[in-house]
Amino acid sequence: MDCSYFDAGVCRSCTLMGVPYAEQLAEKDRSARALLAPYGDAAWLPPVASAESGYRNKAKMVVGGTLEQPTIGILDERGRGVDLQECGICAPGVRAALPVLARFITRARLVPYSVPERRGELKYVLVTLSPDDELMIRFVLRDESAVARIRRELPSLLAELPNTRVVSANIQSEHKAVVEGDREIVLTPDASLVMRVGGVGLRLRPQSFFQTNTAVAEELYGQVSGWVDEVSPASVWDLYCGVGGFALHCAAPERRVVGVETSREAVKSARSTAAAAGLPQLAFRAEDATAFALRAKTAPELVIVNPPRRGIGTELADWLEGSDIPHVVYSSCNPKSLATDLARMPSYRIRTGRVLDMFPQTGHLEVAVLLERA
Repeated sequence: MDCSYFDAGVCRSCTLMGVPYAEQLAEKDRSARALLAPYGDAAWLPPVASAESGYRNKAKMVVGGTLEQPTIGILDERGRGVDLQECGICAPGVRAALPVLARFITRARLVPYSVPERRGELKYVLVTLSPDDELMIRFVLRDESAVARIRRELPSLLAELPNTRVVSANIQSEHKAVVEGDREIVLTPDASLVMRVGGVGLRLRPQSFFQTNTAVAEELYGQVSGWVDEVSPASVWDLYCGVGGFALHCAAPERRVVGVETSREAVKSARSTAAAAGLPQLAFRAEDATAFALRAKTAPELVIVNPPRRGIGTELADWLEGSDIPHVVYSSCNPKSLATDLARMPSYRIRTGRVLDMFPQTGHLEVAVLLERA
C-alpha cells in the first residue's frame, strides 16, 4: 500500500507503510509466537490476514483549521490541524463521509477547537461504518452551546448522507488528551448502529467499544467460539465484554453466559442484541471485571478475557491462577501484557493460539490463545 501522507511526512501513524504486506504479517506471527513460547507448547494456527487498505470501520479524527477551511485528521507537533480526509486505511464509506462533514462544520458554524489557544468548540468527529454501509457520526464538543446548531442543520447532513443512522454530540469540556467525555446527546431517533458480524447483529451505541476491523473481528469471534464449542463448557464468563461480541457468538441453548463490562452504554448494547436474538440465557453486568470475579461465590467452567492494552492485571491473574477453572480464552491487542499476565498464571499453558492482523500497516496485532490448566 502507498500513502501520499506518509510519503510527504505529514503522517507517520502507520509505521509499517511501504513494507510488503506478506512481510508484515509473517513478522507479526513470528514475534508473537516467540514472545509466548515460554508459556506452553502451543499448536499455532496460520495467521489471519486483513485487507491491506480500507479496513478501518472507525475514524477518530481531530478537527482543526478554521471555520471556513476545517481540517479533519490529526494535529502536528505545534497543535495545528493536518487534513487526512483521504486516509487509505479508512473504509471507503468512512472516507466518503469526511468531505461532507467538513462542509457541515462550516455550515453549522462549529468552530474548530484550537489546542494551542484553548478556544473553539468542535474537537473531534468520530465516524463508524457498519457492514451494511450505515453510519454513526459523533461530534465531540467543548460544551453544549453548539448542539442547537447541529440540530438545526441536521436535516441537510442526513440528506447528503442518507445512510446515516445515528448522530450524537459528546461533551468533553476538559483541555487534555481525552477523546470523549461522559455526556452523550443522541440527536437521531436511532441510538444504535447494527454491526452484523458472523450472523449476529451487534447493536453499537455511542461510547461502546467495537473492533476497528470488521472482517478480522468476524474471524476472531469465529475462532474463539470454535474453541469454546470444542471444550464445551456449561458456563462462561466474558470479562471486558464490550458490546458482547464473544458472549453472543458463544451462546448455546444449555450454556449459561455472563458478560461483564464497565461501560454502561456497551452493556445496554449487549442486552439489546441478546433480547433481539432471543437469548435469555445470556446476562450482562455493568461493573469492573476484577471486582466481579473476586466477589463471585462460584466460578464458571471457562473464562474469556479481552482486556485493554494494559492486560488483566495482578489481581485478576492471581484469582484465575488460584481458581479451578479448566480453560481460559485470552484475546489480546498487546502480546507483551499477555506474556506478563501468563507469567502470573503458571498453572495455565497455551494449548493453541492464533495471530489476527487487526491493524495492517502498523506494528499492532491481535493474538488469541486457548489456555488449559496443566
